[in-house]
Amino acid sequence: MRTVQMTLDEELISAVDRAVRKLGTTRSAFAREALREALLRLAEQARERRHIEGYRRKPVKRGEFDIWERQQVWPEP
Repeated sequence: MRTVQMTLDEELISAVDRAVRKLGTTRSAFAREALREALLRLAEQARERRHIEGYRRKPVKRGEFDIWERQQVWPEP
């Protein structure tokens, strides 16, 4: 691992310190997990943007997915 220096405001540090005490972890572990989750969220948002753009470039045609309509119906319990 590599050590990095970050500048955070006091309120954020206090909130993080409260969270890590409750979780029984460290600031570093908490920050690593938060950064990993943020990167995953960014990647998912990028996939969603590409998906939307693809449908804008090539919209669904009428009847294109009709064959799947029966698969979308959930049976009554």
